[in-house]
Amino acid sequence: MNKLDVIRANAEKLLRELPPHVTLLAAAKTRSPEEIQAAWQAGICCFGHNYVQEAQQMIPQLPFKAEWHMIGHLQRNKVVQALSLFDMVESVDSVRLINELEKRCAQQERVLPVLIEVNSGCEQNKSGVLPEEVEKIAAQFCHTPHLILLGLMTIGPLSGDAQQARPFFRVTREIFERLRKENPNISWLSMGMSHSYQIAIEEGANLVRIGTSLFGPRG
Repeated sequence: MNKLDVIRANAEKLLRELPPHVTLLAAAKTRSPEEIQAAWQAGICCFGHNYVQEAQQMIPQLPFKAEWHMIGHLQRNKVVQALSLFDMVESVDSVRLINELEKRCAQQERVLPVLIEVNSGCEQNKSGVLPEEVEKIAAQFCHTPHLILLGLMTIGPLSGDAQQARPFFRVTREIFERLRKENPNISWLSMGMSHSYQIAIEEGANLVRIGTSLFGPRG
């Protein structure tokens, strides 16, 4: 099989194996429009990108309409461009970003679904909100009529055995459950990537971000 056929086969296998309540988001960073289209042809309808500039080059080339999520760190000076590309921002990580998104969405008379990114490993070199700060950040959405908080996202430490990610997924799930008791809109828990998505699902994820297991290793 050629590469595009492999992608289609991988997509079909993943979609068969995932529980019905779990959405597969295809992580598109560094992938070509042809690879994205192959995944879409196999039944994937939700895609994510880490970089606004790369997404600007890719998404207009695609001959189909999919749901796109921003899954990388979003700089405030890229918010306007991001709003023209993405249906959801999963990586909200500061009050300043919330305020900028609210301002720009108000100008466009648009309501944007968002997730708070949790730095569940408390890693200094990672973006995201520290676990103990998440509920304080979530309270900001009482004042943002153009943003709707739908849940949480976390990456967790990338090194080591996938089982080592379990405690970080669990911490995020516990915060998610607390928020859900207060806010009926809270419904999405985005956790897990190619090496860890099965553990993430065991810990409550209903949105998994998969790149390598779908598209193969990056060149």
